[in-house]
Amino acid sequence: MQSVFVSGANRGIGLEHVKRFAAAGRHVYAAVRDPLAADALTPLAESGQVNLIAYDAEDLGAPDRIAAALQDKPLDLVFNNAGIYGGEKQSLAGIDPEAFMTTIRVDALAPLLLTQALLPNLRRGARKIIANQSSRMGSIADNGSGGFYAYRAAKAGLNMITKSLALDLGHEGFIVVALHPGWVKTRMGGPRAPVDVGDSAAGQAALLQRLTKTDSGRFFDYTGAELPW
Repeated sequence: MQSVFVSGANRGIGLEHVKRFAAAGRHVYAAVRDPLAADALTPLAESGQVNLIAYDAEDLGAPDRIAAALQDKPLDLVFNNAGIYGGEKQSLAGIDPEAFMTTIRVDALAPLLLTQALLPNLRRGARKIIANQSSRMGSIADNGSGGFYAYRAAKAGLNMITKSLALDLGHEGFIVVALHPGWVKTRMGGPRAPVDVGDSAAGQAALLQRLTKTDSGRFFDYTGAELPW
């Protein structure tokens, strides 16, 4: 892979991926809410290894603006990493409808629209990989505890989008996968999470590197193990 696009790149797993891709000699388009506030990426941007791009996943017009900015530049990978948890009111006893719909929009619809907008760039790339940062909590078969309605629904929706993209684009040689990063020590995962950011990103990067067309339409955790839908 020579050129990659990563959303949600200003912190956590996204930031770690950008650093690793840049260190491996890839050119990275790093999508962040505010490029002027992405201090952790400033040195890489100043070196020319990383292009910072403004992207707010709640803004449904943002994908078209990104596509216009990239023009005809080829992409080998679009990594839809940006996402939100959905707030605290996610139990059966208390649902926040507005937060629920925002979670669906950011975690499921936004990755689809961004992918749609960047398809021409991916078609010019050599690898044509679309990776969607999902969660094991989006697995219907693995749901043994209930609750977390907004987050589970959004990630289950993203998983279905992943499967449909794999079917719709398979004849063009695309590889489309859903990924579970593990329970990671990030702002979302919290300090009690058992997986370090570096271990999660390293595992996902290794998986992305070895993907083949037979992997398209599947769901993997950061160790490379396949997960049930």
